[in-house]
Amino acid sequence: MRTLAPGTSDSRRHGNARHGRATPKRTGGFTLIELMVVVVIIGIAAAAVTIRAFPDRRKLLRDDAERLAQLFAVAQGEVRADGRRITWEADEQGYRFVRRARALTPGAVLAAGTSASTLDTFGRDELLRPRRWADGPVTVQVDPPGPPVFTSEWIPGPLVVRLRNADAIVTILRDEAGRYAVQ
Repeated sequence: MRTLAPGTSDSRRHGNARHGRATPKRTGGFTLIELMVVVVIIGIAAAAVTIRAFPDRRKLLRDDAERLAQLFAVAQGEVRADGRRITWEADEQGYRFVRRARALTPGAVLAAGTSASTLDTFGRDELLRPRRWADGPVTVQVDPPGPPVFTSEWIPGPLVVRLRNADAIVTILRDEAGRYAVQ
């Protein structure tokens, strides 16, 4: 066994980092790189949740307006094909298209609970069915005042429909040629 002089140490036994003979053992903890990777992952997850939790209300209103402009054109085409007028009705919760039920032919039998003046709300029609606003409530302003009525006239008058939610206003315009634009 070897004896050491007082004040000296055995570098093999205790690890002497100053002389590069032994490396210190790593204790528990994280490196800066590991912490940065975790922070980036948490940031990405938080951004994804925020986007889903708080949708862009302006975009939702614009999407509703673009869909509605397309449905106005569909309703106009339906009137020209069918001959019955269609009225668009809206409130803060949603909207629907309505027309009078088809007149009965002489001798036809009514089903129980119906009358000749029953309204058709297009409940089974995939395009003109009643809908809710994507991000209600929505305030609707129509010019000329009153609910828009689609007729079989080939050149309908101008129409302005303004949709407003808490964050945005979107306008649907129908020009003299019957074309719709969203602004």
